[in-house]
Amino acid sequence: MEQNPKIHKNILELIGNTPMVELNTITKGLKGKFVAKLESFNPGHSAKDRIALHIIENAEEKGILKPGATIVETTSGNTGFSLAMISLVKGYKCILAVSDKSSTDKIEMLQCMGAEVHVCPANVKPDDPRSYYEVAKAIHKRTPNSIYINQYFNDLNIEAHYRSTGPEIWKQTDGKVTHVVVASGTGGTISGTGKYLKEQNPDIQILGVDAVGSVLKKYHETGELDPSEIKPYKIEGLGKNLIPSATDFSVIDTYEKVTDKEAALCAREILETEGIFGGYTTGAVWCATKQYAKKGVFTAHSYVVLLFADHGSRYLNKVYSNTWMEDQKFI
Repeated sequence: MEQNPKIHKNILELIGNTPMVELNTITKGLKGKFVAKLESFNPGHSAKDRIALHIIENAEEKGILKPGATIVETTSGNTGFSLAMISLVKGYKCILAVSDKSSTDKIEMLQCMGAEVHVCPANVKPDDPRSYYEVAKAIHKRTPNSIYINQYFNDLNIEAHYRSTGPEIWKQTDGKVTHVVVASGTGGTISGTGKYLKEQNPDIQILGVDAVGSVLKKYHETGELDPSEIKPYKIEGLGKNLIPSATDFSVIDTYEKVTDKEAALCAREILETEGIFGGYTTGAVWCATKQYAKKGVFTAHSYVVLLFADHGSRYLNKVYSNTWMEDQKFI
């Protein structure tokens, strides 16, 4: 009996092919056309569904990942949610080392999905045994039949977006896209998307977003990691205190840095004007877009795609909490 093509076999078939929507109100006064790619429409509510599924299926094809295996990862929350969701569907165990910068909402959701969660201090050096990088490595070493996803240093992170996000943007804009604004964390989204789009049209500008307190912008400009750049900051999933090999800096044209406060306020601004309930990096991307506009990066002929990476429901105790915003002196 032939299956109804409108009914998917499982939730994983819903990953990718996320919609785009024009930004109408918030962009008044800016030169060009602005559209948002809503990665919150993935079943795991973030762009990380793409890399999680791609890396796991690649490991299955190579025979590295066997039935009953354990998936181990370092995450600020979203990749962890995607891995936990996929593990539930495919029957794997999931253990996650999570930064204590991750929202309570994210950590509780991971636990509800059956993941074993180890919360680690964010403001320590990457090679500190307490860091979520080192904790995940240690868990992997002592856990038989386990794989470490290692998204920060996994080229499949880039490949996932090269195969999906980039082609989708090209097709959805009918090849008219001129600029793409993307938050840069592990670097997989901006690198894979940017690589594909520049192969279609080398003139497309890939505009990175970095956090104040992160090393990525200066490294892109100088080729050197400057430890004096590293400072604590609140935004999750943006910036780094190390240089991930999953970032291909050659496809990124430039970076803008944003502050915790401005990114938080911009997330709220998008919700209040466009009705889009985006995460903390969504605010960061909009904030950076305004900064790029002030620098004259866009013209009346620009076709700008803003990649909104996740959903605001993961930040109810942060960006969308008046108490938290007041505690940070953001409002």
